[in-house]
Amino acid sequence: MYLTLFLSIYLSICNSLFISIYLSIYLSIYLSIYNSLFQIQVSIYLSIYLSIYLSIYLYKSVHYVSLFIIYLSILIFRSLSIYLSSYLSILICSYLSLLIIYLSILIFCSFYLSIYLAIYLASYLSILIFCSLSIYLSILIFCSLSIYLAIYLS
Repeated sequence: MYLTLFLSIYLSICNSLFISIYLSIYLSIYLSIYNSLFQIQVSIYLSIYLSIYLSIYLYKSVHYVSLFIIYLSILIFRSLSIYLSSYLSILICSYLSLLIIYLSILIFCSFYLSIYLAIYLASYLSILIFCSLSIYLSILIFCSLSIYLAIYLS
């Protein structure tokens, strides 16, 4: 009797763990797609804004190099912000949501609470941290490359 009770509890935990792993993988794929769409909009807006500012700034000092620098900086900015955010959100968000689900099942022994915690924390971290990280890195590389090209080519 105790063996069947132990086996039924063990199988229910394993089944809920497999279902939660499947749901977390589905959630991480959905969040990476949403993150990519959000990054496309943000990168287009920021690249247009920065290219206008850069063209006004470079028009005063360098006339011939400004179009090349604007084109190259927009290309680098868009590629970094889109590919870096989608790659990081697929890798880290999937592993993070699996870890959160596993720990919450071990600590709280509740399937619905673990799904809720995984959805909340994975979506919060993927949208907040990885968007700001990729935008920060792309702006940093964009500014340093534009300054380097403006100094080197003038």
